[in-house]
Amino acid sequence: MPNEPVRILAVDDIRENLIALEAALDQPGVELVTASSGFEALELLLRQDFALALLDVQMPEMDGFELAELMRGTERTRGVPIIFLTAVATDERRKFRGFETGAVDYLLKPIDITVLNSKVAVFVELARQRREIAFQRDELGAALGRLRAHGDNSPLAVLEIDSTLRIVGWYKSAERTLGYAAGDVLGIPLSEAPFLPPNGGREAFLKGMGELLEGGDRRAMQEHRYRRADGVLREGEWYCSSLAGTGPITSGGRPGSVMIEMLDITERRRAEDTQRLLIGELNHRVKNTLATVQAIASQGFRHARSHREFQDAFTGRLQALARAHSMLSATTWESASLKRLIADHVAIGALSEDRLLLDGPDADLPPELALRFSLVFHELATNAHKYGAFSNAVGTVRLVWTVTRDVLAMEWSEHGGPPVSPPERRGFGSTLIEHSMVSDGARIVSDFAPEGMRWSMILPLAPGAGIAEPEPKPAPQQLVPPPPAPSPVSDAPASMPPMRILVVEDEPLVAMELIMEIEDGGCIAIGPATSCEQALAMIRDSEPDLALLDGNLNGEKIGPVADALAARDTPFAFVSGYDREHLPADHAGRPMLNKPFVVADVRTMLLQLAEMAKAPIPE
Repeated sequence: MPNEPVRILAVDDIRENLIALEAALDQPGVELVTASSGFEALELLLRQDFALALLDVQMPEMDGFELAELMRGTERTRGVPIIFLTAVATDERRKFRGFETGAVDYLLKPIDITVLNSKVAVFVELARQRREIAFQRDELGAALGRLRAHGDNSPLAVLEIDSTLRIVGWYKSAERTLGYAAGDVLGIPLSEAPFLPPNGGREAFLKGMGELLEGGDRRAMQEHRYRRADGVLREGEWYCSSLAGTGPITSGGRPGSVMIEMLDITERRRAEDTQRLLIGELNHRVKNTLATVQAIASQGFRHARSHREFQDAFTGRLQALARAHSMLSATTWESASLKRLIADHVAIGALSEDRLLLDGPDADLPPELALRFSLVFHELATNAHKYGAFSNAVGTVRLVWTVTRDVLAMEWSEHGGPPVSPPERRGFGSTLIEHSMVSDGARIVSDFAPEGMRWSMILPLAPGAGIAEPEPKPAPQQLVPPPPAPSPVSDAPASMPPMRILVVEDEPLVAMELIMEIEDGGCIAIGPATSCEQALAMIRDSEPDLALLDGNLNGEKIGPVADALAARDTPFAFVSGYDREHLPADHAGRPMLNKPFVVADVRTMLLQLAEMAKAPIPE
């Protein structure tokens, strides 16, 4: 290490001479190591490094010349400078032998201390310089190793060009990303690089590299295409850093160069394009949905006989759209099952299997058509429950459809209901059924037969729209979806017992609707809490009797709140636009209201929770 003392070896068989040398060579940062014989000196030389050896010539068993010859014959000690010290007058032949054995000087005793210190200082300084150079060499080697490791293992393609724009560095990361081996590209001009297509911004890239090399240490980033060895064009971000030169090469200077790291952004660009497309599509669909809701509200209000009738009809139609959206979301907005769509919207309430007959093949409807179908089926089922076959205990509905040659033919027929007569005024529901799919080329005809209402529909389907081929069946099947489970509080009184009910909801208007229904029922609303932190504080401070929880609070999972309520045995229900699979798995059995909800269902859910509070149901 640079801060370690520089060691000098002194060898003399007379102890007093060694003590004198220790006193004479007391220099800062210098350690004098002594040996009283040649054998002891050899042992020390094999264990430690020395900057200089001071050897006495006259020693028993092994004199200084023999020790010097042994030192020159060993790789470890061959480079140690030697100065001979002797008190014996000698001739030129003995001096020549000393220099022949590798000595750098030959001093006679008594030794001039000043001369000895000066000579020793020269070798000490040389040793320190050698040590510093070795340390810098090791540091540089380690740095180069780290750079090589970074370049080889980097997820970016790393290469280097020199001041003449030739490729002089090509790391394994570049080989992995671009597909070219080092032998294919090292030494070639950047203008001829096979990975820079002429129409991919090559000229601009070369110009930018030239500008980087004109100044000092500079950085720049460019975006342009590159061509892999397999011929595929991809997008890249090129991060370039110039390293300034150190003067003219003729004077020993170092030329400038540019380190380049290229990041493949092809997938990111595709993701950004997809994101823009999805945002545009989302914007389009949201606006279409809002326009549909606006039309339903406007037309529904115009045809409604009372505010209550409008509220019930409007909420039901929104729920029909919501159910269709849920089906489409389950298939990533690709299609919706016709059979499931029909069954979901027709079977309102608990019906026995002999009152509803569905007969037809399954088919996949495209999204926009599925949404319009959803509204039509909702109106058909609602009218049947209010005025038609399902308004009594014996009426039946038969819904039959076929799909042949891209044409959907469907017939809705009611039997056993109250006598039918043409209405004096056309309601919005009937108008919606007849005209909602006119733009799709549908022909929908109503027949107010006395024995029961009939609707017939012929709808052309676009080729390749994903409609499944019909599956022949030997006989019609009654395909009735499971009826909704009857509420455990169906016989409960309409009024709520006085209770404190926590509302956890981040949408202000939805929270307002829930709170109004709670307070109209004679209960105390707590909240709304718009975050888990607020909800947990309200649970701790207010100790609610019941709770209604949104499934997600601005991206925050509702699980901690549900866990806290469950730990207190406080009944709660979810009020969410998510399906059950997106709610906390540990509370999958909890009651749930789907958004948008019918206001009357909120009261029913609260009555159910109140019954659970009296006799808690284990999860």
